[in-house]
Amino acid sequence: MPPRSPFSVPEGLPPLVPEELARVEEMVALLRERIADAGGSLSFAEYMETVLYTPNLGYYSGGLHKFGAQGDFVTAPEISPLFGRCLARQVAEILAQIGGGEVLEVGAGTGALAVDLLEALETMGVMPHRYRILERSGELRARQTETIATRLPHWIDRVLWCSDLPDPGWTGVVVANELLDALPVYRFELSEQGLLEHRVGWEENQFVWYALPAEGPLAAALEAWNDQYGQTLGIGYVSERSLAAPAWLTTLANRLSRGGLILVDYGYPGREYYHPERSTGTLACHYRHRCHYDPLILPGLQDITAHVDFTALAEAAVASGMAVSGYTHQAHFLLATGILDAFSPLDPTDVAAQLSLANQVRRLTLPQEMGEIFKVMAMTRGVEADLVGFQHRDLRGRL
Repeated sequence: MPPRSPFSVPEGLPPLVPEELARVEEMVALLRERIADAGGSLSFAEYMETVLYTPNLGYYSGGLHKFGAQGDFVTAPEISPLFGRCLARQVAEILAQIGGGEVLEVGAGTGALAVDLLEALETMGVMPHRYRILERSGELRARQTETIATRLPHWIDRVLWCSDLPDPGWTGVVVANELLDALPVYRFELSEQGLLEHRVGWEENQFVWYALPAEGPLAAALEAWNDQYGQTLGIGYVSERSLAAPAWLTTLANRLSRGGLILVDYGYPGREYYHPERSTGTLACHYRHRCHYDPLILPGLQDITAHVDFTALAEAAVASGMAVSGYTHQAHFLLATGILDAFSPLDPTDVAAQLSLANQVRRLTLPQEMGEIFKVMAMTRGVEADLVGFQHRDLRGRL
């Protein structure tokens, strides 16, 4: 690959404006300082954490418009309120099973999902004692506050923004939509010398990859990975390993007394994630609705994601005493929770309304849209009944 400046913009997009240039310059200076302090290179997980979450500078913390048509990507709640209404049915079922509790949304984006969930739960008469939002970005907290205050003002005093998971003994339902794909991952390669970690360095005015022996917890995780998957893969195979996602789930499980966790994200079971044909991993970047695969450019201005290993999450949940209560495609989950019921109240002669709703359903459920790319997983503690969202098709056997 030819040398690429950290200021490089994907082909076909306009150059950076002065404000963006200044921001990249500041991020580059911070990363170079951290690379020097670390002895010449950073793990990709630390690089990813820095460019996404550094206060006032990282992608998720620096005031950029990330969601919707003016941002870099569109999430299901921005596509249609049907997503939140369907999710509310599953949340209500779990709350009823445990005799009530709170709802915690981790990473609430614009606040659209919070409003859709609360409106639907209110209609069903299954209201949480309180709605918590765990959000690291001050800019997003402000947007969420505005959204809830505008669309659901009578709830604004019952929404609590927090900076950490609840204390042990908490009862309720946790919702996380497109959260885990943005948690930092390590990058590694299967080489003739064994498993090597891909780290980030700085040479000739650009960020570069170094392949070095892994150390510490990553080395142990890669050894376990190799025993489970590596024997079927060839030299030069590159992928990612997340230590943050299973650790986050374990922390949450240890604080949840009764209730459940509903995860919605794109990813695969382990055997599909680490497939011979997926030989360059799943790392991707999003900038102005353009997807590309170079995370070493535009630090702080672009999103960086990796698909979720749902098998690793299931293993962490079971090890923490939780039950994996369902795993399926988003399409099957939404169909099971009544997405098609939205057509019933419509006037059959209102063609515009019918077409608008059909387009929303299509984008959320068709395989080539979000229907199969996104998965839904539920983990519970103290919930005995089968969950409604997984009654059409439960894919736990693939984990």
